[in-house]
Amino acid sequence: MVVRLINIGFNNIVVNQRIVTVVNPTSSPVKRLIEVAKKRGSLIDATCGRRTRSVIITDSNHVILSALQPETIGERFQQKTEKANKKILPTSTITKQYKLRKRK
Repeated sequence: MVVRLINIGFNNIVVNQRIVTVVNPTSSPVKRLIEVAKKRGSLIDATCGRRTRSVIITDSNHVILSALQPETIGERFQQKTEKANKKILPTSTITKQYKLRKRK
């Protein structure tokens, strides 16, 4: 299993396999979730003093506050997934193509 990291702002990084959801912090249930996580000791503030624009919830029930928009984090997540899904040519195919070019 390959570990892929996502920058959530200000050089703070999260493992993308651990992310369950990225939500907007303006709704009342999310605000309550933040308060509960703060009391429980599982709140991670990665905003560096900026305004919280997204809340990341992980599979270990940690709540991470980020200063990036949820759309931005989603795009980064999608880019990482697309890069991982690209197929790399096997080395034998590359070698054959090189030999063909060299002979011509």
